[in-house]
Amino acid sequence: MDLVSDAISAVRVGRPSSTRLRVGGPWCARLDPYEGAGFHVVLEGRCWMLTEGGTALALNTGDAVLLPHGSGHVIADRPADGERLARAVDFAQWSREAAANSPDGTGDTELLCGKYRLDRRHTHPLMADLPDVVHIPGHDGHHHELRAAIDLLGREVGSARPGAAIALPSLLDLLLVYLVRAWMADSTTSRWPAALHDPAVAAALHALHEDPAAAWNNDLLAAHAGVSRATLARRFTALVGRAPMAYLTWWRLTRAAALLRTTPDALDAIAARVGYSTPYALSHAFSRQYGTTPGRYRAASVTA
Repeated sequence: MDLVSDAISAVRVGRPSSTRLRVGGPWCARLDPYEGAGFHVVLEGRCWMLTEGGTALALNTGDAVLLPHGSGHVIADRPADGERLARAVDFAQWSREAAANSPDGTGDTELLCGKYRLDRRHTHPLMADLPDVVHIPGHDGHHHELRAAIDLLGREVGSARPGAAIALPSLLDLLLVYLVRAWMADSTTSRWPAALHDPAVAAALHALHEDPAAAWNNDLLAAHAGVSRATLARRFTALVGRAPMAYLTWWRLTRAAALLRTTPDALDAIAARVGYSTPYALSHAFSRQYGTTPGRYRAASVTA
């Protein structure tokens, strides 16, 4: 797997949800903070979003917004003043009422809104590096794959066509990937896009993600990246936020947690896959990082 796929897979749990609405007239809906990531796509018309920090953002046809940290916010037909904000309706209630009041789909604004469930205990630093709001304007003429995904989603949501139960969550996962890609392509100040554009750091990261079970050390990793050990340590730590071997340890345990959640594999098999010589060695490191044993972690994940 590539690093962006790994970063998303490390935190994604469950299935995403979405709703498509056509609304008109005055409206103002509130979304409280939540454990996950949210998104809005304006399929037609325009609206406004007000963030927790008080920033008002105009959204036009084709615009996409990702809230990767589940920040609370308000969406409305026009900029919301204090009185309107106080009367903002809970989004779930508002969406039900909007669907009931406009069963024939009338209104001048059409929205595609949804959420991804995320496990914050395993947030990859790339995902943590995302700002509270990622806004991708629809008029910029870039990110053609994102536009295509939005178009497909707009056609699929709310339809009863055969295979929709598989197509829709797959398209929603694709939307998340394309939104993260778009942010990485546009960002000029964040560390992780810079890390993946640094040839040596990117080579080291891809090597660690491609084969975390390998017997890596600083000398081997530096040789693989084509730079000196000191150069790699300096550039890697500055851009990634951890030294290479510290990042490897963190990533091995994050992969172990994902395998415990998603597979029935025995602990010795998981240990071998992520680079630990014995189940005991993995259990000791896992307990130190997560504060619980692998067995208890797996049992809690099953019942969650």
